[in-house]
Amino acid sequence: MKKLFSLLIIFLFWFSAHAQNTGEISAETTLPVLQNSNSDEFQNSDPEDLPWHGRRFKVTAGAFFPVNNTQIQVGTNNGNRGTEIDLEDDLGFSKSSSSFMGTFEWRISRRSRLGFEFFALNRSSTKTLERQIDFGEHTYNINTRVTALFDVQIARIAYGYAFLSKPKYEAGLLIGAHVLFADLGMRVDANQAVLEYNDSFNFTAPLPDIGIWGEFVLAKRFGLYVNANYLAVQIDNIDGRIVSYNLALSYNVHKNFSLTAGYTGLNFKVDTVRERLNGYLKWGYNGPTITAVYAFGNHVKFYKH
Repeated sequence: MKKLFSLLIIFLFWFSAHAQNTGEISAETTLPVLQNSNSDEFQNSDPEDLPWHGRRFKVTAGAFFPVNNTQIQVGTNNGNRGTEIDLEDDLGFSKSSSSFMGTFEWRISRRSRLGFEFFALNRSSTKTLERQIDFGEHTYNINTRVTALFDVQIARIAYGYAFLSKPKYEAGLLIGAHVLFADLGMRVDANQAVLEYNDSFNFTAPLPDIGIWGEFVLAKRFGLYVNANYLAVQIDNIDGRIVSYNLALSYNVHKNFSLTAGYTGLNFKVDTVRERLNGYLKWGYNGPTITAVYAFGNHVKFYKH
């Protein structure tokens, strides 16, 4: 992930320097899709000729199909560290899943934007244990049938500032925070023990992050958006690290309505302490997204030179 983040930084700064040296992208330096008889017309067209680009507001909703890799460890504050568990290998969670995701973006000005995102994923499994597991305040013995859950919601707010702002391309910096709401739980099925017992561990982790973004008009109906974010920070009883990235290609179907196909990834590493328990979560996911986008409001006024 760090290599991808570094490559995106190099690309955006190269793009910025190249664009500033040339004034604006010419027909000869654009992607091949623009190199046709309409290239000059496209490059010189007014942004308002693109009903999907540069609008004041944008709403996105769609599906996300992540592939998960999750490790957890929940112990007690009296010295019991708990067993490090791989949810997919030890507890039978499926690696692949699907979920809803939604975003809202407000272009405050030509260079400033504010974005909100939400993502939710609820997962559960039932499995007969193949090894002994210490989780929370209980020990779950080998050959015990258990039911486990991992429910998580992620909300994000981010402010973006465009250090490069042209009618057909923008690039800038991001500062924001992912807020992770997590609920982990495991219980012994009633017919597997004389007394049914369970443990649960839930927490909220606000993790700030900084990053870069770029948005490019490739053709009359096509656009590209990329971003990458990273930060490691300790806040009160939460020690966390986050790495995320997103790549999305959009196609304008009709006027303000577009469809996007993308690829998104995120990696969390969180240590947190609660009243009786302390937990560790390392969760990574990546996968394709398919979303619908509706843009509305007045066009932002760009300056061509």
